[in-house]
Amino acid sequence: MANQTTKVRGAGTTARRTLTAAARAAAKRSARSERGGPEAREELHSSRTLLIERPDGWEDPPEPSAGEEPEQLTPGPVRGRRLLTAALCVVLVAGLVAVAVLGWQYREGRRADQARSQALTAAKEAAPVVLSYDYRHLDQDFARARGRLTGGFRDQYLKTTKTVVGPTAAKYHGVVKATVAAASVVSAAPDKAVVLLFVNQTTQSTQVSGSRLDLNRVRMTLSRTSTGWKVSAVDAL
Repeated sequence: MANQTTKVRGAGTTARRTLTAAARAAAKRSARSERGGPEAREELHSSRTLLIERPDGWEDPPEPSAGEEPEQLTPGPVRGRRLLTAALCVVLVAGLVAVAVLGWQYREGRRADQARSQALTAAKEAAPVVLSYDYRHLDQDFARARGRLTGGFRDQYLKTTKTVVGPTAAKYHGVVKATVAAASVVSAAPDKAVVLLFVNQTTQSTQVSGSRLDLNRVRMTLSRTSTGWKVSAVDAL
């Protein structure tokens, strides 16, 4: 009796046995399909897997990340209407801004014209009061003049008339009378204006025989206040 040899079957033997079993199963299904008719052949075809190779250059589209929705394509007409609406809004806003700017410029121009007229009138009325005085009623004259002044110039006028002009006029019986010969506006803004005046000043005193006439040019600056236009500076030219 021959000795039986025990063979150890490894991974390769197991693979061959698996393939052999698969082949026998396929052969049996093929035989049944030939004997069994259409139903068996349909079962055979349904068990087969059809593989399609990917064409050259084909790339699968990227999968959307978590939480990211696929991009929705806006139809052409809808996008066009949106662009038209946005353009109309821009044009409307630009038009409103232009109207506002023009309106502001118009109002400022009107205010400047009014300031020019009002400041010129105020300068003509203030010059004779500020530049005139009489030694017989100096306090009243200087008080009336201060009513036409504003700001730091008012304080400066008070100090000058009290320390220089008043004592000199009282000592020499000085009388000064000013009249405006001509006036013109140099510049004007809604709250400030500069006026050039040609002033004739007639002076009498014990230091002068008769009367002396002085032809002066005066630049007067006026500022708008809550009580009207006031003189804020006077410069002799």
